Amino acid sequence: MSRIGKKPIEIPQGVEIKIEGQTVTAKGPQGTEVVEVRPEVAVKVEENQIILSKASDSREADALFGLFRTLVANAVHGVKEGFEKKLEIQGVGYRANMEGKNLNLALGYSHPVVVEPPEGITITVEANTKISVKGSNKQTVGDVAAFIRSKRPPEVYKGKGVRYEGEYIRRKAGKAGKK
Repeated sequence: MSRIGKKPIEIPQGVEIKIEGQTVTAKGPQGTEVVEVRPEVAVKVEENQIILSKASDSREADALFGLFRTLVANAVHGVKEGFEKKLEIQGVGYRANMEGKNLNLALGYSHPVVVEPPEGITITVEANTKISVKGSNKQTVGDVAAFIRSKRPPEVYKGKGVRYEGEYIRRKAGKAGKK
């Protein structure tokens, strides 16, 4: 049995939980998140806590138990506080700025790279080289941050490109000089 799945999820102040069949809806100050729970996992609310349990003793229920507990916990955390990923841009002439809601990146290509955020995601730029992606859905925030990083991933010789804040880039020595 999953150790993570057994843990109850505390419902914080200001978050409203609604369970209709296998659909868990969390509503809070950051927005609304909906999680469709598979029938192998049962969901109920007791005394300001969400409790998940296995509906059957199958291997599939064992595998899904911890997963759906984490998905519901992420939805509750997302509508209360939200999630954020920070990116850094390194390289001469590489910069980012906002044009309305869209992110405009100058990454050394012959054209600017424009990233349009999906619904529920806000992108902000600080000091032309720091990008912040915020939202209530953890997966969407990670997907958008990974998409921005994929436009110019950091290269191993000079470290130029878009990286996550605090990401370590293993550097290569490059060519040795002629003797």
